[in-house]
Amino acid sequence: MENHETNATYPTALLVAFEGIDGSGKGTQARRLQEHLAAQGRKAALISFPRYEETLFGRAVGEFLNGRFGSLDEVDPFLVSLLYAGDRFESRGWLTDALAENDVVVLDRYVASNIAHQGAKRNGDARDELIDRIQKIEYGLYQLPRPNLVLLLDLPVAEAQKLIAVKSARSYTDRKADLQEADADYLQRVRDVYLSLADNHPDWYRIDSVRGDTLRTVEEIAGEIVERLTPLLKA
Repeated sequence: MENHETNATYPTALLVAFEGIDGSGKGTQARRLQEHLAAQGRKAALISFPRYEETLFGRAVGEFLNGRFGSLDEVDPFLVSLLYAGDRFESRGWLTDALAENDVVVLDRYVASNIAHQGAKRNGDARDELIDRIQKIEYGLYQLPRPNLVLLLDLPVAEAQKLIAVKSARSYTDRKADLQEADADYLQRVRDVYLSLADNHPDWYRIDSVRGDTLRTVEEIAGEIVERLTPLLKA
């Protein structure tokens, strides 16, 4: 993938993004990290994307996930990517304010979610072209800041869907699982894109949520996250 740098200048707060397939625990671990940093006396903010209730594009994302625009294979992934990118573009001022006011900004999903979820719907050169377009839009045209660290919570799809089944109600849907969460084959393709990104980018760190046949505890995973982040905080 090409590196589409922005011309924008941002404050020096550490920007940490959590990524992973649906059900991998991103929201839980992002919240725990923000709370841990605050308890350590650091100014830390938490932002979750999409912002389903706060932005026009965020509400449109919720409608897409509810099936309003068609099934996953009926809506062109480039058009879907514009909804997610638009949500972050609407949120850009809020994000830059958070970077100016805090030591660390923790993100529950970010640009890589768009890349993984939409890229999973294409193969080969078509996937590369789509990923390139998404980066040009989000980091280039919209000038979103790049994260300093991306934490990939890797979880097998079968385990993820078990956890999705016991999720509490979400604001954007009354379904137990939205279009993406309900499709195991699709989630596996998303996971594959995420693993490729983690393998090819030095600013990514993969955390295995399962060891052997055992699902690791929330506390154990949180400890590994803090251990990985500590050198960056000292720097």
